[in-house]
Amino acid sequence: MSTNVTAKSPAPAPAGKGGSTGGGDGLLQLMVEGMRRNMRQYGMLIALGLIVVLFAVWTDGDLLLPRNVSNLVLQNSYILILAIGMMLVIIAGHIDLSVGSLTAFVGAVAAVLMVKHDLDWPIAVVLCLLLGAAAGAAQGFFIAYLGIPSFIVTLAGMLTFRGLTEIFLEGQTLGPFPEGLQKVSNGFLPEVGPDTNYHNLTLLLGFAVIAFIVLQEFRDRRRQQEFALDVPPFKLFLLKIVALVAAVLTVTMMLASYKGAPVVLLILGVLVVGFGYVMRNAVIGRHIYAIGGNLPAAKLSGVRDKKVTFLVFLNMGMLAALAGLVFAARFNAASPKAGVNFELEAIAASFIGGASMSGGVGTVLGAIIGGVVLGVLNNGMNLVGVGSDWQQVIKGLVLLLAVGFDVWNKRKVGS
Repeated sequence: MSTNVTAKSPAPAPAGKGGSTGGGDGLLQLMVEGMRRNMRQYGMLIALGLIVVLFAVWTDGDLLLPRNVSNLVLQNSYILILAIGMMLVIIAGHIDLSVGSLTAFVGAVAAVLMVKHDLDWPIAVVLCLLLGAAAGAAQGFFIAYLGIPSFIVTLAGMLTFRGLTEIFLEGQTLGPFPEGLQKVSNGFLPEVGPDTNYHNLTLLLGFAVIAFIVLQEFRDRRRQQEFALDVPPFKLFLLKIVALVAAVLTVTMMLASYKGAPVVLLILGVLVVGFGYVMRNAVIGRHIYAIGGNLPAAKLSGVRDKKVTFLVFLNMGMLAALAGLVFAARFNAASPKAGVNFELEAIAASFIGGASMSGGVGTVLGAIIGGVVLGVLNNGMNLVGVGSDWQQVIKGLVLLLAVGFDVWNKRKVGS
């Protein structure tokens, strides 16, 4: 007897699915799938692009005038500086409500040193940065080593630094600041080279940034592949690089056609590159993510969580001092009312840029993107005449949507 067994062969995969990605439909599906898996990474970039397009059309192109783009950088520089530090605090699983008041306090001390006591501004700047670091370290000590919640400590700091600002300034506005410090906040890079109708140094810096971005993106992708991590499809990866290069090139040409790159933009660039490298590659950066993502597991792994928390708040204090100097120099005076709501702007920029309330998630670049989103919203709404009351409503809704998207994305990934 013989038994006739007919083996079932697997049905061919539909075009564009399974192991085959041939054809336009397959490529489109692959890109959509890659976009879905990396929604956190690309979502706010897409939102920023849509907001820019919306206000560019709404303002008849005024939003993208070179002069306005330059003003956007100058107007939001101190918030972006604060957002970098705040992102690290939130990644570590904490919050800092004191940065606005500390910003005002450092500006007040700087004014007393430079205006009343005629101290050379470079020396005063160093002393103010040390003062900010000391203030952050004091708060970090209470939080890390005494176990007092960061919300309570920084709330007390907010009240304390605001009161000290009033005491130092005696309720009065104090200025003006030395011209050298003003140029740090309001100045532009000098012109060099032949007359090309563009700012040559800004063009060179822009091309250098583009080269750095391309090399960094390829290096990061290669490292992810070496560790068998998921990477976006190559076509989507190239599309991301093209979009980044186009954005940087556009901003470069706009700045170069006006007065060139503001000095404060270079300061921001150094901070973004430096802190971005620390958070991606340095041990302290991985430890910050670890204590924010899972504190018990981080302790079991040997992470010195108290020291890391202490350093995070020390760093936040120093960046708040830098923001205070930039803000005071921009307005050429120290005011008792300076820094009001700065902490809320920095926190909003961090969450809009991808930080998670539970900690352990976020990037330095995300903080910058979130700050730019808020800056474009503020500038665009001012250009079209939206009142300050409705501006607050709209920014609140944007923040709510960003955090809501984070919650939805977590639930979807976990399901």
